Amino acid sequence: MTSFRTEINIKPIKQQLDLNARVLTAGSCFAEVMGNKVAAYKINSLVNPFGTIFNPLSLIKLLSAALKPESEFNGELLERDGLWYAYDLHSSFTAASAEILKANIQDRLVQTHEFLKNTNLLILTLGTAVGYIHKATNLLVANCHKIPQQQFQKELISTAAITNAFADFFMELKALNPNITVLLTVSPVRHLKETLELNSVSKSILRVATHEINRQFPEVQYFPAYELMLDDLRDYRFYKADMLHPTEVAEAYIWQKFSQAYFNQNFQNFVAKWNKIQQALAHKPFQPESAAHQQFLQKLLIQLDELAKVTDCTAEIQQVKSMLL
Repeated sequence: MTSFRTEINIKPIKQQLDLNARVLTAGSCFAEVMGNKVAAYKINSLVNPFGTIFNPLSLIKLLSAALKPESEFNGELLERDGLWYAYDLHSSFTAASAEILKANIQDRLVQTHEFLKNTNLLILTLGTAVGYIHKATNLLVANCHKIPQQQFQKELISTAAITNAFADFFMELKALNPNITVLLTVSPVRHLKETLELNSVSKSILRVATHEINRQFPEVQYFPAYELMLDDLRDYRFYKADMLHPTEVAEAYIWQKFSQAYFNQNFQNFVAKWNKIQQALAHKPFQPESAAHQQFLQKLLIQLDELAKVTDCTAEIQQVKSMLL
């Protein structure tokens, strides 16, 4: 029978990861989605350490700074409504003084550096090639922090600028951690604030850049999250009400494709068990004191004790014990 969709089948990598892997995700909001999925299955992970960063040059700038944490952060700061922000970082990085903000950023750079030294997989999710130049400083910013729009110049970041910045970063990264695998993705989230036409141009630039990076550095991999959303699922029912972000169903589909390609069978077996554990933990009994429910909790505790041999289940075990009579 004729197939009525174009399903993307992703070839598993040769050395798939297991439950003991270390994964860092960084970039757009979709990096947070993927990172939270990884973390939910007990993978040692660092998720978007600098907050949501949409453009690739700002992302690479921060990761490059994390490779050299001994160098003091000297990014441009601003004060608004009694709080300080950094143009290079997400608005979640804020403090009552410039000194405290700089110290917090420096701490995060050090934390990221230490994690990168032993990371197995670095996932970089590129959101947009549209950049904003702060007119007063002529510097590209990661976040405008609600400063009036007229203080910024909107520009498209070139493919060459992205590939050149990545090349420099990648060489330094491999010097720090020769065994790390870098995985690039283009976010499937649509940036319609920039108009649908400019969003298409922007995503095209990112896709060409990732293709060129893979050509220059064959060991750098590409995961087709963007193509899975647009060409595989290809339906508005897989977008949330804002028509921008993938639904949970779409996110789960993309995650499944990713995990099957990048994680081994032992991890898949753990995921199957852990999903059942999570369903059991979410169960709301009508009669918590009943003998049947208490027996259910005892069985659940035995299952958690078994899984605790391979991963940290302390929080879940404590949760179950708190419900036992």
